[in-house]
Amino acid sequence: MAYSFIPLVLLMIFCGSAAGGRTRLYSINGRDGMSSPSVDGICKSMVETQGYVCEEHKVITQDGYILSMQRIPMGRSGRTATLSPVLLQHGLLMDGITWLLNPPAQSLAFILADNGFEVWLANTRGTKYSLGHTSLISNNSAYWDWSWDELVSYDLPASFQYVHDTTGKKLHYVGHSLGTLMALAAFSQPQSQQKLLNKLRSAALLCPIADLAHTTSPIVKAAVDLFLAEELSWLGLQEFNPKGKAVGKLLEAICKQPGIDCTHLLNYLTGQNCCLNSSSTEEFLAHEPQSTATKNMVHLAQMIRKGTIAMYDYGNEDENKKHYGQSTPPVYDMTKIPNDLPLYLSYGGQDMLSDSNDVKLLLDSLKEHEGDKLVVQYIENYAHADFVMAVNATQAVYDPLMAFFRLQ
Repeated sequence: MAYSFIPLVLLMIFCGSAAGGRTRLYSINGRDGMSSPSVDGICKSMVETQGYVCEEHKVITQDGYILSMQRIPMGRSGRTATLSPVLLQHGLLMDGITWLLNPPAQSLAFILADNGFEVWLANTRGTKYSLGHTSLISNNSAYWDWSWDELVSYDLPASFQYVHDTTGKKLHYVGHSLGTLMALAAFSQPQSQQKLLNKLRSAALLCPIADLAHTTSPIVKAAVDLFLAEELSWLGLQEFNPKGKAVGKLLEAICKQPGIDCTHLLNYLTGQNCCLNSSSTEEFLAHEPQSTATKNMVHLAQMIRKGTIAMYDYGNEDENKKHYGQSTPPVYDMTKIPNDLPLYLSYGGQDMLSDSNDVKLLLDSLKEHEGDKLVVQYIENYAHADFVMAVNATQAVYDPLMAFFRLQ
């Protein structure tokens, strides 16, 4: 019985700069960045079916990964967007469909478009529509040699650059879970600051992830204690495929741990979500989960185990010196985030992944932030998935988020 629950478990785990040069635009059919819509692409399968105009775009990162992006340039009424573009970044084992799972009146991407914002959906490397590379194929282990460090250094700057260059405007950013970690890490690094902040108006971070030491999810803690991601790496499985048998068999071990009831895995993983409906969950399972790099899962496990916000640890001093010039991985220092960067942070009291104690550590790092540049929202009955799938998220989260954007 445990195995049948594994895809749902993985789905919800985290429900997401190269030196010099400009981001290269991927050209298909002679149009820079604009790609021919694939038969089953996100535009055709999830956006146009709801009556919205949608464009498929591609961008190449400086390390050669070809990322899919979707642009919703107007609301369902047909009125062209007049407000700043908004880039939506999903979490781990997800893709841009994260923001489209509910009906239009309850899905953030559609709500933003209908309120005059130009919407861009990001899809990180390794997800279904971002499997391309300029020289590698996705069944090559070298393709999967990355962690969220590379999402910070390459994927995020490429997405920012592309949206900024295409629209000619500064953008707002919304991240959920791992998408918040990517942003926070980038905002804390001088090299990334130079690439991102002059293109950014503000950032909204839903279920912010920085510290992970206080994560209370029994599922996640068991996976970390059992070194499941590391075991996959040792077995030579560099792609972490949630639908694969190897991952499923290893994760069955979690369900055998004392105190874990596999009939209630969603609650054990994310916390008690208050406000999901079954139709959204079915839509969710119809499109997800997505693959990521096993190295990425190992990196997240390192954060939980060590209680650090640091770059990937290669496991010995020589390897770390080879990559970083020092024996230990460099730390992402959240106190280095500019104090005048407009931030909107929203977190829930029932969230076992973005635990309130870890969020408080992040807020302590931001204590010198300018008072009018930091808005913090706490929703007592929300857990991890509520922020992207709750039926009442429009009133609880998205309306105040848009009000915040309009002030920036």
